[in-house]
Amino acid sequence: MEVSVITLLIVAVLAANLPFVSNRLACIKPIGRKHFGWQLLELVVLFLLVGGLARLMEARLGPVHEQHWQFYVTTFALFLVFAFPGFVMRHFWKRPHSG
Repeated sequence: MEVSVITLLIVAVLAANLPFVSNRLACIKPIGRKHFGWQLLELVVLFLLVGGLARLMEARLGPVHEQHWQFYVTTFALFLVFAFPGFVMRHFWKRPHSG
């Protein structure tokens, strides 16, 4: 694999888990408890940003290949798989109660 592909995969995994790591909206504005809807919105926005980065990297190498809806559905499903560890840590992993 080329270094840029590995770098893009690492960026995608980090971006997919980012909405579940912090209680801040877009890692900027602090809010009390981030609702799942905000996390889902951040996940979609980060998917679009990573997709734009991938398209930019592809354009630097040559002509960009035309993609259809199946490609975007598949890559979004892969992005959701990348987000699974952060989702599990946030919503299913029980923290021990202190006291």
